[in-house]
Amino acid sequence: MDKRIIAFDIGDKRVGVAASDPFNTFALPAETYWRTKDADADAAALAKLAEEKGAGRIVCGLPLNFDGTESVQTEKTRRFVERLRQKTDIEIVFEDERFTTMEAERVLISGGVRRENRKKTIDSIAASYILEGYLNKINKGV
Repeated sequence: MDKRIIAFDIGDKRVGVAASDPFNTFALPAETYWRTKDADADAAALAKLAEEKGAGRIVCGLPLNFDGTESVQTEKTRRFVERLRQKTDIEIVFEDERFTTMEAERVLISGGVRRENRKKTIDSIAASYILEGYLNKINKGV
């Protein structure tokens, strides 16, 4: 059986974490990692987290503009992922993350979650959408 796949929704302040079930069929929101001012320490902490969860692959959301072009945030994410690659031997791939945070917020609002409580879970839910998109592609052989 394949190892689990873990997903990171990388932001400037927080990183949402999601993990697949043992059979890599669905995504489960996990935790939110609050970033420090030290990107290398953050990358090391996330690499350790992926190893602790038994990840065989890491999927990182790639923030693109609505039209698919790259932005300043795309470049920041790519730079951070390069640091992450230096901290782990686990394969890292990118997945388009357009609309995932908006969708996560919509779900939280419709569930009646108060604004101040959304920050605790929105990133891990967004990460689960990123992972779900990736799992759908690999399970359909796309």
